[in-house]
Amino acid sequence: MSEAHTPPDPFAMFKQFFKPMEGMQAFMPPMTEEECARKIAELRTVEQWLAMQVGMLQMSIKALELQQASLAALKPRDKPKTGDEPSA
Repeated sequence: MSEAHTPPDPFAMFKQFFKPMEGMQAFMPPMTEEECARKIAELRTVEQWLAMQVGMLQMSIKALELQQASLAALKPRDKPKTGDEPSA
């Protein structure tokens, strides 16, 4: 008789990957207080830069909306034809 074939464990690689990290947070190296403070400062700087970029984008959108409204206001309106005008 033939031996029963057992398929390989599809999660074996992940189990092996996380085995050395038992007791630690996954994907997060241990940090000292100074490293945490430095990382927080870096992330706050990025946050401020992104906020400034969003503000500039909103300002650009408003400027384009104002330009569009100005162009629409200056566009000549078609006058409705009445029977009073002489035809050429």
